[in-house]
Amino acid sequence: MDLPTFLVQCLNAVQYGLLLFLVASGLTLIFGIMGVINLAHGSFYMIGAYMAFVMAPLFGDQFLLQMLVGVLLAAIFGYLLEWLFFSYLYQRDHLQQVLMTYSLILVFEELRSLLVGNDVHGVKAPPWLSGGFALGDLMTYPVYNLFASAACLVVAIGLYFVVNRTRLGMMIRAGASNRDMVRGLGINIRLLYRIVFAAGVALAALAGMIAAPASSVYPGMGGQILIICFVVVVIGGIGSISGALIASLLVGFVDTFGKVFFAQYSGMSIYILMALILIWKPEGLRSRGY
Repeated sequence: MDLPTFLVQCLNAVQYGLLLFLVASGLTLIFGIMGVINLAHGSFYMIGAYMAFVMAPLFGDQFLLQMLVGVLLAAIFGYLLEWLFFSYLYQRDHLQQVLMTYSLILVFEELRSLLVGNDVHGVKAPPWLSGGFALGDLMTYPVYNLFASAACLVVAIGLYFVVNRTRLGMMIRAGASNRDMVRGLGINIRLLYRIVFAAGVALAALAGMIAAPASSVYPGMGGQILIICFVVVVIGGIGSISGALIASLLVGFVDTFGKVFFAQYSGMSIYILMALILIWKPEGLRSRGY
């Protein structure tokens, strides 16, 4: 492997890892902090991708405005979804959580089929993010992929700051540790969980919107990323944002270079990584701290 090819694969791994982090961070907030096994989380990623496809003709070159509107709509949708459905799951066992969230997958897939059909769609990157830059004499790397990585990194830094350096983050961490004590201190734990859930949905939808121009928008895309995100959450440590970031980058590099060097066995690479890390640290990489 020559140097330009190696650099391209490294950039691909970083982009994939950071995109995984956006989805997995929302999942670790909902799963790790609220204690809800949300199998429908991948559907929020799919919804974001289809939102990008539907909204692209409406906003034209205003890609950043399109993403902002999409994130706001996704957050409102998540807030209402928690109020209507998930608020009844906190005291239920995991089987009921799995059954309800799986039923939501079926509902979202059927609605997607009715509204936009079952075809594979493409989303064009805005003109100001089209093109690429040279890596060596023969290879180029898309500018949009660099933008996607930078956007994911900015969101990751912002999320870490909110969780670890703000009053809202302090309440979220306290609610994850002892919700009864937080309720006793006068904090509206229901509203807090509603905000956390809305943020988790918005992060997953944002990841789908960013991924849409770099890949196809197709039925069932949420199910594929859901399994990998659960792997990321388990590797990083349940409820840990920093752990999810480290795990996402590890999975990104292992999966990308596994497909390059061991294409026939690349499907097993991330699960082997998870098994090795759990043997070493059964609680995950960052079981303590956020």
